[in-house]
Amino acid sequence: MKLHLFEPHTYYFIAILLLAGVRCNPKKPDLSRGAIAAEAALATMEVPEGFKIEMIASEPLVTSPVDMEIDEYGRMFVVEMHGYPLDKSGSGNIVMLSDTNGDGIMDKRTLFKEGLILPTGILRWKKGFIITDSPNIYYLEDSDGDGKADIMDTVLTGFALTNPQHNLNNPVYGLDNWVYAAHEGVVKSRDYAEEFGDEGTEIYYPSKPHAVRLPQNASGRSVRFQPDKYLLEEMSSRCQFGHTFDQWGHWFGCNNSNQGYQEIIAQRYLTRNPQLPPTEASHNMSDHLNAPEVFPTTINPDRQIFTDVGTMTSGSGLTAYLAEDFPEPYRNATFIAEPVSNLVHVDALRDSGVSYVASRVFPNKEFLTSTDAWSRPVNMYVGPDGALYVLDYYRRVIESPEWMSEEAIRAGNLYDGIDKGRIYRISATNGKKADWTKGLQLGDADGTTLIRELANPNNWWRMHAQRLLVDRADTNDIPGLEETAAESPSAMGRLHALWTLEGMGALKPALVSRALKDSISGIRENAVKLAGLHLKEDPALGSALMALQNDKDIKVRFQLLLTLGSVNSALASEVRNRLLFGDMDNKWFQVAALSAFPLDADALLDLMLGKYKAELPAYGSMVQRLAGMIAATADEPAVHRRIQNAILPRSAGERQSQAAMLKGLAEGLRNRKNKLSINQADQQLLLTTFFDSPSDGLRKSALQFLQASKITDETLRSSAITRAASVAQDTTLPDLKRADAIDFLTLGNPARYQSMLQGLLTPREQPAVKLAALRVLNLVPSTEVSEYIVEHWSGLTKEIRDAAIRVFMSDTARMRILITAMEQDKIPANSASFWTSIALMQVADDQLRDRARKVFTKNAEEAKKIALAYREALDKVGDPEKGRTVYLQNCALCHQMKGKDGVAFGPDLSTIHNWKKEDILANILDPNLSIMAGYDLWEIKLTNGETVQGIIAQETGSAITIKNAGNVERIINRQNIRSLHSLNISAMTVGLERNITREQMADLIAFLKQNQKGKKSGE
Repeated sequence: MKLHLFEPHTYYFIAILLLAGVRCNPKKPDLSRGAIAAEAALATMEVPEGFKIEMIASEPLVTSPVDMEIDEYGRMFVVEMHGYPLDKSGSGNIVMLSDTNGDGIMDKRTLFKEGLILPTGILRWKKGFIITDSPNIYYLEDSDGDGKADIMDTVLTGFALTNPQHNLNNPVYGLDNWVYAAHEGVVKSRDYAEEFGDEGTEIYYPSKPHAVRLPQNASGRSVRFQPDKYLLEEMSSRCQFGHTFDQWGHWFGCNNSNQGYQEIIAQRYLTRNPQLPPTEASHNMSDHLNAPEVFPTTINPDRQIFTDVGTMTSGSGLTAYLAEDFPEPYRNATFIAEPVSNLVHVDALRDSGVSYVASRVFPNKEFLTSTDAWSRPVNMYVGPDGALYVLDYYRRVIESPEWMSEEAIRAGNLYDGIDKGRIYRISATNGKKADWTKGLQLGDADGTTLIRELANPNNWWRMHAQRLLVDRADTNDIPGLEETAAESPSAMGRLHALWTLEGMGALKPALVSRALKDSISGIRENAVKLAGLHLKEDPALGSALMALQNDKDIKVRFQLLLTLGSVNSALASEVRNRLLFGDMDNKWFQVAALSAFPLDADALLDLMLGKYKAELPAYGSMVQRLAGMIAATADEPAVHRRIQNAILPRSAGERQSQAAMLKGLAEGLRNRKNKLSINQADQQLLLTTFFDSPSDGLRKSALQFLQASKITDETLRSSAITRAASVAQDTTLPDLKRADAIDFLTLGNPARYQSMLQGLLTPREQPAVKLAALRVLNLVPSTEVSEYIVEHWSGLTKEIRDAAIRVFMSDTARMRILITAMEQDKIPANSASFWTSIALMQVADDQLRDRARKVFTKNAEEAKKIALAYREALDKVGDPEKGRTVYLQNCALCHQMKGKDGVAFGPDLSTIHNWKKEDILANILDPNLSIMAGYDLWEIKLTNGETVQGIIAQETGSAITIKNAGNVERIINRQNIRSLHSLNISAMTVGLERNITREQMADLIAFLKQNQKGKKSGE
């Protein structure tokens, strides 16, 4: 399940022991009584030193804003989406805001367009605007100058209108003159299917229905289009809400828990070779997880039952900062809003080969936070002044009711704040004023002025100038553009002049050839893209391209490999191979090389085997990919040849690549559109390899091939399965060989071996054997396996429990058994992962869904009850410095904060800074309330009669390591274990409150709620 343009995927409550939040500041507005008036909102905001924040618009001037555009005349147009989450009555607006007195604050509202359903984005285009409002993309224009749109045309139609958090959104004008729209697949609504059940049709231009069409809902991907040329393409990536480009035209997207990924290979490259199997096309840039820890300052947060406390759950509005008005490192940074946590996160980008790495600018805080729980930043915009504009949707509830409790929905707060909204301007303390509000003249500028703006350090000016020049297509501008493309001292000027000429249809191959030799790698990379568009009209560009095969910049070489994939010549093939082998260790080069068409996969595989380097895993990866392509498309003799290569190698390369070759062949067979018969001799050869090969990799690959191709001879299959069952039970054999033999049973009827497989789930068995047994037991079509797991749950360690939970999730009947076991406390609710709990709380069965929600919210309700008895500690304003002393005296014996100040026996407490105070308190008072997975107490009885208790610190195939308070570890051989089971209690001592006064408890909570990473309070 995916969630939201600005929605949390909230967790029911994973308690470690304690919880966290932010310091109370009594001088700030009272945040306990609902919405904060606009005039008091700035007092709730915090931005980094060196920046200032201003409010330039608020209610009633603007309400429910989700996107904005400042046009070339300095007019601000804002998208108001009032209908979220359920209203489809047509309450959406586009409004024009104006500053009539020149003070930089908007003071006039003009209703440009009303009656939209759930509008999500706006882009200046021609003389009007492109608006996204599923199922359509519209063009709006004010032709008579009265400030109201009187022209409304449907540009594209057919997009899905399902759960509103996943609709089409945020059109952006790209460097390449295409319009890009963020979009992702259908997320069906369980509770509101009638309102949001439109899964879309083909995507097409209604004014030209016979032009290009995309598959239903664009296959759930983002799209790009050129309305005036009726061009339309799918992208290879998808995006939830908000996407952006860097200055060189690289596309970045986001989703609720991923703050930034880059599309590495465009769909037009991935679809040209029909042999290429489905492959990933995007790279996650974050070096601090895809659902990073966040540091809100919210007071009294209002979280729903699916809120994943402390992590990014509603990332939206990804925006690259492409101006020079902010200091380093912001000049190469991306901002993303997190409305559930009332903040804006920032990452600095650094080059990392083909892609980028995104790193936190701040280790323990965010770029923008608000103490106001109603503040909901959802999108951003970099203005002509280089300032960052933040759109605050401002609502009590930001979650969709799809993910809320029935009680919260019945409370009637879904639209609280619909009449409010704020837009903030964040600038450097000594930055420029917002002079654009007094009006701009860029729209009336002559060609010379617009060409000059192509070199502006602020991307707002560059892109608007480029768009206007392309739109005008004035031939008088061509000489100036050509001079700029060739001679401008500004790299940005040269880059935008090239693409402007391309957009005007006036780019000459000679200019492209010159750009291929530019001193700036980003321009050479773009020149390679442009050359690919002009090869047919000027084949001489091909020679200029070949000269870049040894370019020092990897991005240039990578784009060259992609571009040459459409060139059908022996020389192009030779250069592609050189590029591939030069960067073989880069997976993207492998995919780019395989995307070429035409491609002789057989010849390339032979070349790969001849150059094979066993010490470099990339060679094995490439052999696997090529073998997969061959098995997916070739005939039986070609596949037979490769089976022989893999099992009866003749060359060194074939010997070294056996497992990779066979694994790739198995993958290819699974991807075939038509069935391929494997002769009996090859089947026998594969069986012999499986049972007799000493190589773990080759044995596993042989199994994968047999699973993909099946054994057609019943006698052969039956005897092989019997032999596999014997191997599975032979404890003298290596555990990996036994595990593979267990997996082999899937070629027959696993139910025949149910009793034997259940008997392997003992403490003495190796983890690999137990995991394999669970994988196969999952295929037995009954609930007996689930009932057995419940009965023996206390003896399953964490790794095995995770796999056991997956068995329960395979059908509704098994889910009922799991929920019943949780209700009866036979299986702790926190044994289920976050995503598993979400799936259970969203099942189609209404009764099971309600039961699951009660199970996963039980601890939170209990926490509230427990906290009431100690309410005095919650009402006090604690002293974090004194709290640190309390922590060191009472908690540090078993816990650390960011790996410091204590003993790493229990969970690290620095991860709980976002929890509510009552939850922290409740888990101190009752540590058994919700035990974090991996920190429950275990009892092990040994064959010599000894009993040992502690936390399981580590498991290996031969031993279990037990850790006791004080961090004393003991390694116990599995063969010496008679029984092992969880006591389902926390290793933390009950009664800590007897040593802590209410004042000290308030201090301890204040200390734990600080956003500190390894810092002592007061530093």
